Amino acid sequence: MAWRCSGPTNEALIENLTRNNLITQPRVQRAMLLVDRAHYSPSAPYEDSPQPLGHRATISAPHMHAAACEALLPFLHPGARVLDIGSGSGYLTHVLAELVRPGGRVVGVEHIEALVEMGVRNSGKSVEGRELVEGGGMRFVRGDGRLGWEGEGPYDAIHVGAAAKGFHQALIDQLRAPGRLFMPVEEGHMQHIYVIDKKEDGTVTRTKEMCVRYVPLTDAPTE
Repeated sequence: MAWRCSGPTNEALIENLTRNNLITQPRVQRAMLLVDRAHYSPSAPYEDSPQPLGHRATISAPHMHAAACEALLPFLHPGARVLDIGSGSGYLTHVLAELVRPGGRVVGVEHIEALVEMGVRNSGKSVEGRELVEGGGMRFVRGDGRLGWEGEGPYDAIHVGAAAKGFHQALIDQLRAPGRLFMPVEEGHMQHIYVIDKKEDGTVTRTKEMCVRYVPLTDAPTE
């Protein structure tokens, strides 16, 4: 039903996602209404489909952002720390930051400096985005996402926006106990979303979800 969800405005897009049960939680609906995708998508911001950003990166389809938020929602409480790997244009980083207000912090990691700068620049297009960056609720950094961002962990929730070739132990290590990781993983010629939970005793479980198609999770290309 995702193909039915595009709309002429951000409000129409979110309403259509909600009507088609791709957004089911009011907190997620509210956060996505607060963040205008036009600030983060250079073309067709209200289409429910991936859009190119340049640098062989994309902004994921809105219904996938909704799925990630809903999966991580039990761990997105005020004051939570969140890691957004493959933050791209900064859209989901901003939505996640809205979900952990007040007192929360989201770190967006990108492997290309131009994308880090894009996230900062796009966040400055709204009052809310500027406040989050200036107040420390949202930060964009350059790094190898496969290694996470150890300096500000542990994280209550980690989102990975590109397909990993395996279950990177560094990311699981940086999860708080309890905590949750949402990530696409390559499996042969396919990719699947996995929801990985770390329980209070440190036990880790992996739940295989939907089949997806993401760009690969890589480090910065060498010259």
